[in-house]
Amino acid sequence: MSDKRKAEEAGLGPWFDAGRAEAPAPSGDWLARMEALALEEQPAPQAPAVAVSPERSRRGVRLRDLMSALGGWPAVAGLAAACAAGVWFGAVSPTGLTEWTAATATAAASDSYTTFEPASGFDVAMLGL
Repeated sequence: MSDKRKAEEAGLGPWFDAGRAEAPAPSGDWLARMEALALEEQPAPQAPAVAVSPERSRRGVRLRDLMSALGGWPAVAGLAAACAAGVWFGAVSPTGLTEWTAATATAAASDSYTTFEPASGFDVAMLGL
């Protein structure tokens, strides 16, 4: 306990000690009533789901289940965009990237410091380097 709190509660200390010593225990009747109220609030068991007709396509149901497991349309759209980007990077050689890495490999030490270091140019300027 901090010194400030001890000073504020100095006059009430005996009352707090007495309250801690005589902590009331809940009665059995009160506990039984609380248990009965809690059991009343629990949801009732659900009836079994209605069987799907055999004419319905299982493919559509599986696709819907997969999409809900992944997080719905927004998540599936993100996965499709990442897949398309991966196919694009695999099919088209990123020549701009190889030119950039070749240029930075031949640059001076000070240029490569700001290129490959995670600190931005603003951070370097604030350090006075």
